[in-house]
Amino acid sequence: MAKQEPAGPAATQDARIVFQPSGRRGTFPLGTPLLDAARALGVYVESVCGGRGICGRCQVSVSEGAFAKEKLTSSADHLGPVTEAETRYARLRELKSDRRLSCQATIQGDMVVDVPTDAQTNRQVVRKRAEAVKLDADSAIRLVTVSIAEPDMDMPLGDADRLLAALAAETGLAGLTLDTPLLSRVQSVLHVGNWRVTAAIWQDDAAPPCVIALWPGEKRTAYGLAVDIGSTTIAAHLCDLSTGRTVTSAGTSNPQIRFGEDLMSRVSYVQMNPARLPDLISTVRAAVDALVAKLVADVGATRDDVLDAVFVGNPIMHHLFLGIDPTELGGAPFALAVSGAVHTTARALDLELNPGARAYILPCIAGHVGADAAAATLSTRPFEAEALTLVVDIGTNAEIVLGTRERLLAASSPTGPAFEGAEISCGQRAAPGAIERIRIDKDTLEPRYKVIGLDEWSDDPAFAEKKDQVGVTGICGSGIIEAVAELYLAGVVTQDGRIDGRLAAKSPRIVQKGRTHAYVVASEGIELVITQTDIRAIQLAKAALYAGVKLLLDKLGNPEIARIRLAGAFGSYIDTKYAMILGLIPDCELSEVSGVGNAAGTGARMALINRGERRTVERVVREIEKIETALEPKFQEHFVNAMAFPNKVDPFPRLRSVVTLPEPAGEDDPPQDEADTGRRRRRRRA
Repeated sequence: MAKQEPAGPAATQDARIVFQPSGRRGTFPLGTPLLDAARALGVYVESVCGGRGICGRCQVSVSEGAFAKEKLTSSADHLGPVTEAETRYARLRELKSDRRLSCQATIQGDMVVDVPTDAQTNRQVVRKRAEAVKLDADSAIRLVTVSIAEPDMDMPLGDADRLLAALAAETGLAGLTLDTPLLSRVQSVLHVGNWRVTAAIWQDDAAPPCVIALWPGEKRTAYGLAVDIGSTTIAAHLCDLSTGRTVTSAGTSNPQIRFGEDLMSRVSYVQMNPARLPDLISTVRAAVDALVAKLVADVGATRDDVLDAVFVGNPIMHHLFLGIDPTELGGAPFALAVSGAVHTTARALDLELNPGARAYILPCIAGHVGADAAAATLSTRPFEAEALTLVVDIGTNAEIVLGTRERLLAASSPTGPAFEGAEISCGQRAAPGAIERIRIDKDTLEPRYKVIGLDEWSDDPAFAEKKDQVGVTGICGSGIIEAVAELYLAGVVTQDGRIDGRLAAKSPRIVQKGRTHAYVVASEGIELVITQTDIRAIQLAKAALYAGVKLLLDKLGNPEIARIRLAGAFGSYIDTKYAMILGLIPDCELSEVSGVGNAAGTGARMALINRGERRTVERVVREIEKIETALEPKFQEHFVNAMAFPNKVDPFPRLRSVVTLPEPAGEDDPPQDEADTGRRRRRRRA
C-alpha cells in the first residue's frame, strides 16, 4: 500500500475508513490515497486516468461529525492537503467545494467517505448470449473407454504401461504418453473400475498425444471452456466437447475496473504501483474461476469434467491473464511479450478445472490488436470473402480488420472510453436505469427516451408509474450515440459539433453552461445534460476510429466497402443508422451493416471445439498486414476531416439516400456561444 511517512509517532498510526453507501470498512496507514483504500475494500469508484487527477471521475466527499455506530469522528480535515492536480482540475472543470479527488486525497485520520452516485461504477448489463456456430466437433480432447488385462506374475509390465498399450491399440495413436500427475492415481482408478476405465486423450498441433485424465468405468461427456476476457466484461461459455454444443453461458463484470476504468489507466496503475501487479493478475483469474463454478453448476457437472479451455482478450488483458507485466504496451513500440498462440495448463493459470486440463490462448495480431480481434476475424471470416469486408470491435481501443480473401489488413485506433460513458458528464455503463434509446422532436426539441430495464418509452403514461423501479440514472453508449446524432439531425448540433446557443430562445432544453451551451435530456432526480465537452469527446472518439479505417482503405486503393460487421456488446446494440450519421463508420448500404454479437467469444468457441480452427487463426494472423496508425502521416488529416458529422470531405451518398442530413452552416452564420466568439476574435486579430 502506498504510504506517506509523517514525522514522529504518527508514522505508526492507522486510520479507520468507512465507505458509504456500500458500508465497507477497513483500517489503513496514514498517507494512503483514498482511491487505494477503496480498491482494497472492493469499493467501486471510477478512475479513467490511472490516478493522475485528470479525469475527475473518482470524486468523493467526507461526512462530518461523530458516528456512534462506527465509533469514530469524521472530518474533512482528516484528508491531506489539496494537491496541485486537484487545484488544476477545479480551475478547468467543476469540483464542488465538498468534493475531493480520491486519487489525490490521502488519509490522515478516521473518516466516513461518501461515494456520490455519479462516481460509483454502475453494475452493467453483461451480454452473454452465445451466437450459433455451425462447425464439426474435432476438439483437442478425445474420450476413450478400454478394458485392460489384470496384472500377471508372468506379465511384469506396469499398470500404466498396459493402459497406454490398450489405448494405443484402440486408437491407433503413436507415441501416447501419460500426464505425470496421473501416475499416482492409475492403479486406484483401475481397481475401482474393475480394469475398465475411460481416458481423456489430449492432442493438439504437433504435440504428442497425452492421457490427461482418467475415470473408472465409462464416461461419455467432457466439457470445454471458452472465455472472452474484455476490459469491462468477461463472457464464458461451457461446451460439450463431443458434440460442440454450447450448453450454458455466463458473464460478469471485470473486477479489474477498480484499478482503472480503461486499459491504459490499468497500465498506468501498474507503472505507478508495480507491487500491485499480482493483484490485477489474481483479480481477473479469480473472476474467471468464479464463472467456472457457475457454469458447471448450471449443468450439474463438476470442475473435474472441464478438460480444455480457450481464452481470448485484448493485448493488455491477454498479458495480465498470463501473468505478464503489460507496461511495455503503454508506449511505443507497443512490444508484446508474446504474440503467438500459447499452449499451457489450466493449473498454471490458477484455474480450478480437472488437474490435467489444458489451456490454449489465441495469438495476438499486434501491440494493440489482440487475441480477441483474431477470434473475431476467425468467426466473421473476412479472409474467405470476395466482397470487401470491414470488421470493427468498438471499445476503449477500437480494433479494425479490413479486407478480402486476397489481402487482409488490421489496425487499432485509440477511441478512449467515451462510447462506454466514461468521458461523458452523464455517461454510465449499460445498467438498469441507463438511457439506451433517444429521439428528439425537430420542431419542439423535446426528447423521449427508453431506459434499460423498462419496455416503455418516457412519453408513455406507464413510464411515469414504473420509472422508480430502475430510475433514470445516466446515458449508456448506445444512448450517447443516438443522443448526439439526434441533436445533429434536429439542428441543435452543427456539422462541426457545436451546440447552437441561439436555440435557447426556442427551447428551455438549451441552457447556458459556462461559456458554452448544453442540452438537458432529463431534469427529474439526477439532471442529465449533454454538454459541449461531451460532444467533443464523441467527436474525438469517432474520428479516431474513422481515421483508422481510412488508413486501411488507403492501403487498398480506396475501394468501396461492401459489408460492415460490428463486433462486441457495444457494436451489437448501437443503431447502425445513427453510427453512420455520426460518421463512426464509413458509408455503406445500411442493409449490409450489422452487429455480430460477441464475435470474439464465438471465435474462442470455434477454436475450442475444432482444432483445425486453431491452425486457421494462427495462419491468418501470420498473413495479416499490421498497420500502426500512430506512424502513418495521413492519420492526422483523416482525423481532422472525421471530426465533422458525418465527415468533412466524404459525401456518404448511400446514407443520404435514406436519411436527410442537415446542410452545413454558412461561413457568415453568427457564432453560437461566447467561446466561439473568442475564437473568431482571435482569428481576426491574427
